[in-house]
Amino acid sequence: MYGSNLVGISPEWLGSIYYNADPARLSIPGVRARHAGLFAQLAQQANPAECALLFQQEMDVWFGLHQLNHDKHGKRRFRSHYLSLLNGWAFDASSIEGAVLKGWVESRFGLLPCYHREPLGRFGSPSWMRYVEDKLNGRYHNNNMYMQLDLLYEFCQYMLWRQARPGQRHITLYRGANSASLDCTATTRPDAHHTLHGAVTVHLNNLVSFTARHDIADGFGDLILTVKVPLSKILFFNRLLPGHRIKGEHEYLVIGGEFRAEVGYL
Repeated sequence: MYGSNLVGISPEWLGSIYYNADPARLSIPGVRARHAGLFAQLAQQANPAECALLFQQEMDVWFGLHQLNHDKHGKRRFRSHYLSLLNGWAFDASSIEGAVLKGWVESRFGLLPCYHREPLGRFGSPSWMRYVEDKLNGRYHNNNMYMQLDLLYEFCQYMLWRQARPGQRHITLYRGANSASLDCTATTRPDAHHTLHGAVTVHLNNLVSFTARHDIADGFGDLILTVKVPLSKILFFNRLLPGHRIKGEHEYLVIGGEFRAEVGYL
């Protein structure tokens, strides 16, 4: 299932093994133009830590992330913050914060989730309605949250491509899975739970966590998926910014779809 998107490539192609094998660079229209001053400063800065500081300053200026916000009765109001989503995801990918992140992927890239708390059935089913309720939670939509995530994605992409080797378009990442259920990972082989090994095609949720280290992935299941992930499908990685909880597992947040994966047992 697919929706509309903003990146100029059809969702069907973007979610396919063919795009993931031969990816093009992606960009959300208007973001870099709107923040041209930030990207001009980044181009003059060689230190990644200084780049992170510039990004955080830009976020604060545009979205007032450290300003106190009160309602008409003088009570302090929650001001939605992209780091709150990342921290919520680190705790539970099926949390409300996880649903908001999946909703952003759905809105910008047209890739619909296949799992949130439980496998998602048809539109209008109880599982879908629960996902929709979570992703539209008003706590996280009072401060242009999707625009915050747009800028986060563009900053992440800028830093990844700046650090990439000439000709590099992929990074090898790993994901632990359980052979009994494979979480939200569904394979194209009907007997996969019995014969899963070697090269297979897997369909991943529209946003999913990977790690850069094989020895960390093996702590999350008895199967290890090894995937060449396009740089253009990375929303965030643990070394990009300070001040978040996605740290100890060398984690990458990856926009999903169908991937070819090497699968091995521990």
